[in-house]
Amino acid sequence: MATLHLPIDRNTGVPIFRQIHDGVRRAILDGRLRPGQRIPSTRGLAADLGVSRLPVLSAYEQLLHEGYLVGRTGSGTFVSTSIPDHLLRSPAVRRMKQELDTDTGLRKRAVPNQPSPTNWSLPVVPFQIGMPALDLFPHATWAKLVARHVRAETAEQRAYGDPAGLRGLRVAIAEHLRASRAVRCVADQVLIVPGSQAALRLAAATLLEPNDRVAIEEPGYFGARRALRAAGAQLVQVPVDAEGLQVASLERRGTNIRAVYVTPSHQYPLGMTMSARRRFALLEWAARHQAWILEDDYDSEFRYVSRPVGALQGMDARDRVIYIGTFSKSLFPALRVGYVVVPRPLLDKFVESRFAFDLFTPTLYQRSLAEFLREGHFARHLRRMRSAYLERRDALLRGLARDCGDLVQVHNSDAGLHLAVLLRQGADDHDVALHLGQRGVAASSLSNSYAGPVRRQGLLLGFGCADPQRLRAATRILGEVLRAPARR
Repeated sequence: MATLHLPIDRNTGVPIFRQIHDGVRRAILDGRLRPGQRIPSTRGLAADLGVSRLPVLSAYEQLLHEGYLVGRTGSGTFVSTSIPDHLLRSPAVRRMKQELDTDTGLRKRAVPNQPSPTNWSLPVVPFQIGMPALDLFPHATWAKLVARHVRAETAEQRAYGDPAGLRGLRVAIAEHLRASRAVRCVADQVLIVPGSQAALRLAAATLLEPNDRVAIEEPGYFGARRALRAAGAQLVQVPVDAEGLQVASLERRGTNIRAVYVTPSHQYPLGMTMSARRRFALLEWAARHQAWILEDDYDSEFRYVSRPVGALQGMDARDRVIYIGTFSKSLFPALRVGYVVVPRPLLDKFVESRFAFDLFTPTLYQRSLAEFLREGHFARHLRRMRSAYLERRDALLRGLARDCGDLVQVHNSDAGLHLAVLLRQGADDHDVALHLGQRGVAASSLSNSYAGPVRRQGLLLGFGCADPQRLRAATRILGEVLRAPARR
């Protein structure tokens, strides 16, 4: 266990809990406390410093919220192993983290503010994108379902599973999609996969040959670019505007495009919804060129200005759309359950690829999730989350108006769990994101969503994982960072 030397000055105007918070944080960033190292208990540190336990509790709680510390039930409090390298000031600590990554087969890419596989294990902090309200998940209900299925598990259920997924879950998902997303499907068309990223890899492996040309939105989802490039595809950037993907620009890219990746219900990252006119044009283009449409419907359950719009797949009468969804945003990312709705003519090919991919998705959570849907828990959870996310979105918008004024322009806030803001001319979104990270806020730079040379400067601000109070504090930090002399 670490011994902490934290000088406390009772004559300064700085509160004791803030001195403790800043001292522990500085020890972590300077490398005096190592990733994974256990720190003293609140009671022990209070005794060492000669202070009451309350300020120590407050400091630890804030550090836990900011992700510098993690608590382990029955074991104590530890320095997080998931602090981004760019925050750590000590080269020795950076080397240690790199060695840990190498040992686990994960090597970080030294690209500032560039999303990478290890970034997704960051602590849950304000503005982090892609993260739902984990604090509002009905854990007790879920735990009872999982425990029930563990106790009732048969020997057969512990054996290998169906590559397509558990039949009961596929039936429940098909019913949900028909009712809430206007998807035209039956259970046999639904394949269970470990999330939307796996769905993209599966679709690319099934539909594409090396060097096939695939169109993708510009700006667009970095994870899709990675999945498609991993399959050997040549990516063709197609710009978006207020109506979504510019189909006329897609037409000008040539006739040998094999597939197009789109996020029509909530464009990532800018947030617009593809218009009906563009949807019909895209479907007509796909039918005429015998191309596939990969529709990623990642967080369209949450809409704040109207009812959720139907899926593009529901308008497709010619079996050209592969529909991709996930429970990571509606429930929690660690669930690792997503799905692909496959046109009937492609079913056998997809199941064969699914078997080659990793045999099958673990079945315990599939059984639990099927019951979670059948008993109505999922529908109730979605209703609660729509209200909670609306409150959090509104808190973020009020905070931006109050703390950032004309320094940012909100691009779109109609749906989803994040919004995009544009920075005024001359601002560098990488620099802003870096300084926000040093203050415990995890905004992503908009320019990273571009593959081409023309890149708008902005930020993606997630509001799903932080309550209104934490969002208010985060917008104050954002305003202070934006008003710093170097960024004015």
